[in-house]
Amino acid sequence: MTDRPRVVIVGAGFGGLACARALGGSEADVLVLDRRNHSLFTPLLYQVATAALSPSDIAEPIRKALGRWSNLRVELAEVTGIDTAARHVQLKDAPPVPFDHLVIATGSDYDYFGNDDWRIHAPGLKTVNEARVIRQRLLLSYERAEMTEDPALRRALLTHVVIGGGPTGVEMAGAMVELGREIIARDFRRLRPEDLNVVLIEAGPRLLTAFPEDLADYALRSLQDRGVDVRIGCRVEAMDEGGVIAGGERIPTGCIVWGAGVRGSNAAQWLGIAPERGNRLPVRPDMTIEGFPGIYALGDTAAQTGADGRPLPALAQVAKQQGQHLGRNLRALIADGTPLAPFHFRNRGNTAVVGRNAAVFDFGRRKLRGHVAWYLWALVHVYLLVNTEKRVLVSVQWLWTYLTGQPGARLIDETAPKVPVPREQPAAPPVDPPAEHEESIMDDDRVWSFERGLWQASEDRYHERVDPECVMALSRAPHLFQGKDAQDAVTGTPAWDEVSFSDQVVSRPQEGLIVVGYHVRAQKGETLYKAACTSVYRRREHEDWTVVQHAQVALDAEDRAAG
Repeated sequence: MTDRPRVVIVGAGFGGLACARALGGSEADVLVLDRRNHSLFTPLLYQVATAALSPSDIAEPIRKALGRWSNLRVELAEVTGIDTAARHVQLKDAPPVPFDHLVIATGSDYDYFGNDDWRIHAPGLKTVNEARVIRQRLLLSYERAEMTEDPALRRALLTHVVIGGGPTGVEMAGAMVELGREIIARDFRRLRPEDLNVVLIEAGPRLLTAFPEDLADYALRSLQDRGVDVRIGCRVEAMDEGGVIAGGERIPTGCIVWGAGVRGSNAAQWLGIAPERGNRLPVRPDMTIEGFPGIYALGDTAAQTGADGRPLPALAQVAKQQGQHLGRNLRALIADGTPLAPFHFRNRGNTAVVGRNAAVFDFGRRKLRGHVAWYLWALVHVYLLVNTEKRVLVSVQWLWTYLTGQPGARLIDETAPKVPVPREQPAAPPVDPPAEHEESIMDDDRVWSFERGLWQASEDRYHERVDPECVMALSRAPHLFQGKDAQDAVTGTPAWDEVSFSDQVVSRPQEGLIVVGYHVRAQKGETLYKAACTSVYRRREHEDWTVVQHAQVALDAEDRAAG
């Protein structure tokens, strides 16, 4: 057991990693806690989402990043609270961790402004998983648009919506339009580059509010020149997986990306204090928290004011400078009792890229735009990567993409999420099954389901779905048809009275049942067929299964008659 001071750092983002490195080789035992095993260079995460880079290009294992210092340890753990009296950090499924000094650097997440149910439809760009989901949806939307015969569906699939006109939204919109038009022109035979429509929605009066107005105007013009549909002063009112309602207009879309604001982590709740605006912890100039000696906060978690009296922005350079400063302060405090010095932020410039050969760079007194700003943006971001290996990898990948116009990370893996169904009208509200019948519905051996991209029979046989636009046909000898084959098979069969390619059930009861749509569940049996013909299958958001209530009522009536 050591008597050396124990420093616990929660979070290994820009701030936490910088603080840990500054404490490397010090007289303290330092423990870094993070629920992920890697540190992520988030300013380039949008390039993972648009297939320009792979996740490994911008992610570094935390242990590798800190491995050179023997006094630094890393544990993969999720923090659930802080016991300030016992001076313990509480962990999920692990014993509490004691501390003498605690650094809270837990970062931020996207703020959906009270509409957290939108997150499933519009992922942000904070994690590798979110970037991969966006990339999969983009690439799959091109694939599905290539396959469909419906011009309206193709147009909707090739409409991609970005919400938020800050740096993330601007960079994402520019990258999406470049990705789509480059690969559509080269690799797709039935699509045209001009079919692609990227919509950038900003509720405020202009883009890039943290930048001077002339740079924001340049970014706006550059996006518009690239074909981005920029909508200023337009507020998102609602969304579902198939579209966005903004400014009173519904936009059917195959992909939605959220970049409209951030909020700090739940650290204020751990300490039991009222947070500042943006759910951030109030801190003093030396990053201490009033009433909590030995506990510090930095980065997006902390609400600290600059020399001008305004809150410091939630930027990587702020977090990194704070981490370096606090680490040096703690090192001196532990070594010889040197008091903590206040932090002073030095703005080294603010930048955003619009697209190839177009960026903006604000140094305060000097401003850059266009080619020069773009080259400088690239140099700065390469330099800020965690090590030489990453700098070389990213530089080579960028050079290849620049010379060939071909992004190199366009693989769609087998676990890719389904592409949302663009809809001209919002999806109908879900119909919840009666609780007393839920078990019998789910477990009945007559159940056939089309779920999570797979056709599942009660015999547990699975058949992969190639075309997301599927039709499920149940008859006396159930078959699975897909895409155009399904349409031809069904419409070419005299047994069917009528086919409606929507979420409606239409059939002749004595012959079978057709279901068109996603995540639908049907029961075999003639009585259920009859009842289902007058019903609409509705998708239940998170459960990914549905039930026709009228059909269940019919089944109950049949059971009572039999009894």
